[in-house]
Amino acid sequence: MNPSFGPGRPAGFLPDADAYRKMSVGVRKLGAVTETLTPRGEIGRRPMAWVPVGLIAVAATLLLLATAGRYGYHRDELYFRMLGDHPAWGYVDQPPFTPLLDRLAIELLGDSVWAIRVPGALMIGLAAVLAAALAREVGGGAGAQSLAASVVFGTFPLSAAHVGSTAAPDLLVWLGVLLFAVRALLHDRPRAWLGAGLVAGLGLYNKHLVVLLLLCLAGGLLLVGPRRVLRSPWLWAGVAVALLVGLPNLIYQVVNDFPQAEMARALAEDKGDESRVLLLPFQFALLSLPPVWIAGIVALLRDPAWRPIRALPVAYLLMLVLLLLIAGQPYYPLGLLAALYAIGAVPTVRWLAGRRARLGWLVAGVVIFSVVGIGMSLPVIPEDRLAGSIAAEANQTVSDQVGWPDYVAQVAAVFRALPAGEQARAVLFTSNYGEAGALDRFGRPLGLPEVYSGHNELHHYGPPPDDKTVVLAVLQAGPARVAEMFGTCTEHGALRNAAGVENEETEDAHIYVCHPTEPWHTLWPSLQHYS
Repeated sequence: MNPSFGPGRPAGFLPDADAYRKMSVGVRKLGAVTETLTPRGEIGRRPMAWVPVGLIAVAATLLLLATAGRYGYHRDELYFRMLGDHPAWGYVDQPPFTPLLDRLAIELLGDSVWAIRVPGALMIGLAAVLAAALAREVGGGAGAQSLAASVVFGTFPLSAAHVGSTAAPDLLVWLGVLLFAVRALLHDRPRAWLGAGLVAGLGLYNKHLVVLLLLCLAGGLLLVGPRRVLRSPWLWAGVAVALLVGLPNLIYQVVNDFPQAEMARALAEDKGDESRVLLLPFQFALLSLPPVWIAGIVALLRDPAWRPIRALPVAYLLMLVLLLLIAGQPYYPLGLLAALYAIGAVPTVRWLAGRRARLGWLVAGVVIFSVVGIGMSLPVIPEDRLAGSIAAEANQTVSDQVGWPDYVAQVAAVFRALPAGEQARAVLFTSNYGEAGALDRFGRPLGLPEVYSGHNELHHYGPPPDDKTVVLAVLQAGPARVAEMFGTCTEHGALRNAAGVENEETEDAHIYVCHPTEPWHTLWPSLQHYS
């Protein structure tokens, strides 16, 4: 058995005088690339390459800002816009950060789709810097840091940051936690666990997925070490910081009988089989250049100098197993995979050392995958040419940004055709929060009445008054289910958009005018649903 004497020491390192003299030389040459080693065997951090990394970060941010106003709202943005009007410590399907951030952006920059996309554009730039900082922590120089920063040009990071969703803040949280964890483990700086705890605690206000990261990281440490870290008072102090910072949101979950657990069960029932099938293939589509993060996994498992952080690839494997068991969404490991990509940039650059042909292939790969990522995630294709495109067919985030004003105009036409007496007694009801958010955003200038829905948090904002006896409903349901919900109903056509783009609304959403036979306070409990 090879003894271990501290973070950063490879297995079998014996602290004798001769070893110290050798390590004090401090340089291990790998081709034309060098890594500075401390006398304790730690990988020395290179200077931060602010110029190339900053250019990459600024380019990503400017690209997102330049394209933010094209197409229209995503369904999640329309929903968060409604939630932002009802500030709370939490909602049944998510913590409060992103809806309140969107609300803040609207207050500062105006009620527009561009405004609520500004925070995501800034976050993607910060994510590039954090990825580069991770590469620096493991000994990466300017080349490795630049390659690490390029992770943000993958299809999913760009999609996540383009729309005002929870995914972009979550990417920052995971990268931040792992940056502090690597600093604590690889450089024997246990106080860094306090930083990891602070970031994780703040992350609880955006998504509770960071708990999965912490569990898998703990599992990795337990399986491959260094296990002594699990006894560190600094690590447990970091856990205490996370709990303290995130306490209000956790209290909300307890007081409300853990609604997000119910939400997770609903998602597993609704999309569980599909999620399990797509989980492994999806990993290769989340980021550009999969060989880079694969190189990170291999190097972490094989390089003795990285022994203190080999729990990271094990945590990723545990994450995949856990997601298969709980039927989690395939994109959940994005932050951990981005960290492995950043670390993998270091051995990738080593492999390139002194080989111009290989460097040319890498540069070409980064450019090609970045162009593909931009084309597949951002609104670069004119909307009138989007129908049938690969981007619209393969990326639902793209297709879900099209058609909302058209759908609202269709509903308004049906409403105006109602007799005046029925208009006065009418309310709007929708199957999902995207439809509700669109009617809330675009319907009031058209004179449409109040909108309600039983979907997720919106169920808590009802029921309508019992004197509203006419329902103008947008429902993704067949005639039998509609009759079961509201009694006598008349269909007035399916939703369609001028661009001809197929999305969730055009697949099965129809407009109905209904006259319920039961009062709303009796109907309302049966209309609640999670998805």
